[in-house]
Amino acid sequence: MTAIDDRHLVDVRHVRHQYGKPGAGGQLVLDDVDLTLFDNEIVGLLGRSGSGKSTLLRSIAGLIHPTSGDVAFPKAAGQAPTTVSMVFQSFALFPWLTVLQNVEVGLEAKRTPPEERRRRALAAIDLIGLDGFENAYPKELSGGMRQRVGLARALVVDPTILLMDEPFSALDVLTAETLRTDLLDLWCEGRMGIKSILMVTHNIEEAVLMCDRILVFSSNPGRIVAEIKVDLPQPRNRQNPAFRRLVDQIYARMTQRGAVEGRRGDGVFPGLGVGMVLPRVSTNTLAGLMEAIHAAPFNGKAHLPDLAGALHYEADELFPIAETLQLLRFAELEGGDIRLTSEARRYAEADVDGRKQLFAQHLIAYVPLAGHIRRVLDDRASHQAPARRFRDELEDLMTPEDADQTLKAVTNWARYAEAFAYGESADLFSLDDPE
Repeated sequence: MTAIDDRHLVDVRHVRHQYGKPGAGGQLVLDDVDLTLFDNEIVGLLGRSGSGKSTLLRSIAGLIHPTSGDVAFPKAAGQAPTTVSMVFQSFALFPWLTVLQNVEVGLEAKRTPPEERRRRALAAIDLIGLDGFENAYPKELSGGMRQRVGLARALVVDPTILLMDEPFSALDVLTAETLRTDLLDLWCEGRMGIKSILMVTHNIEEAVLMCDRILVFSSNPGRIVAEIKVDLPQPRNRQNPAFRRLVDQIYARMTQRGAVEGRRGDGVFPGLGVGMVLPRVSTNTLAGLMEAIHAAPFNGKAHLPDLAGALHYEADELFPIAETLQLLRFAELEGGDIRLTSEARRYAEADVDGRKQLFAQHLIAYVPLAGHIRRVLDDRASHQAPARRFRDELEDLMTPEDADQTLKAVTNWARYAEAFAYGESADLFSLDDPE
């Protein structure tokens, strides 16, 4: 590949996006984001869930309009306008159409004549390795083959920029690796005709494997807090010491206190007080991670890349669990490491009842929503309160989806700890099981 030139394909300036009501009632997902995409490069948007990466990608694609800021496509004299095409995580194929018909959809929307449409679609299908499956339906294809159809559909319209939103995350490990390799081969050989790729990923190794530049996002709201250049030649070897050092550096950057979290230092949990958006992490998973770190060979402290490899976790799977332990004061994250607190060590060595009591203490003390619900129940003579009351409070601070997720997370943690009970049929919290 030739060196990256200075032509700007995309200029993103001061983009800010908020869902819901302005002010305290809305959820700020992107804040003052600047990004420039140059010709002949693959750029990765890397960050945790809730960092607004997909929102930014959809803003560039024109699928949504940011609350403020600009997305521009500079056009040099004599050059064609910049166009974009997108590959989604969920395949997004029409199940009633064949492979050929799915690939032709974009061309049909552009009113391309049938003969040319068929010729270009067949060429795209052949390019991505699905020759012979033109008349198959999506239900007849594996996940990897369906994603290849999505890639062919994106390429057939000859875009300037290919946008990819976690294109490999729904695939099994081996299929994802094969598709990554094939895509990189097509890119390095210049066979796709596109000028640049912008991709969203949660996978640190994937970003280092594929990208020329990596933009690291903070969480809630999303801001670009680091730009990392990857100077390793293609094809890249995961076992190369330089590759491993870069992966370690990014893990450390993403666990650096006060950097990835943004100005407020809330980490994966946006807002203050009950306005924290909480992940759906089970108590079994939390207990399992504490036990794994407490035991040999980690003995209470683990390097996150080593821990992820030992437990077969991706970064995006591991971070919410680790950060929930940090929120509960069972762990500390810093410099790419996770260290159990003394209370977590007590938890790992306690019996079932001892674990429940310790978890309940930390839940009420350190998770504001749990403490709020418990105080309301303690103050009422009936020791009962409708869940709708707390759901409404949360929806004033976050999206309905996040409110539902957050309330369910706290409910499950409280049930385990026996801090308070919840009856689904009555949608009622209480100090005693109402059912």
